[in-house]
Amino acid sequence: MQQSRVGSKGELFPSKEIREKLKLYAHTKVIYKIEAGRLIIEPIPSLQEVLEEKPSVEITLEEFHKHRRELSTKAEI
Repeated sequence: MQQSRVGSKGELFPSKEIREKLKLYAHTKVIYKIEAGRLIIEPIPSLQEVLEEKPSVEITLEEFHKHRRELSTKAEI
């Protein structure tokens, strides 16, 4: 665990080691969340990074249309 400080204007100063582990470079956009009284900081991936990721779900166009029809039918009921 490492300690840091909060600046006079509310800035957070994570150590270089933490910034490198999270790939937080100058001008990196981040998301702040509070969970169970803890501050969670997550980098927002760039569009390029998202496009380079392997898809987490693979589905054919036919499967997509089948599921879409099923959901539309359920929504009409």
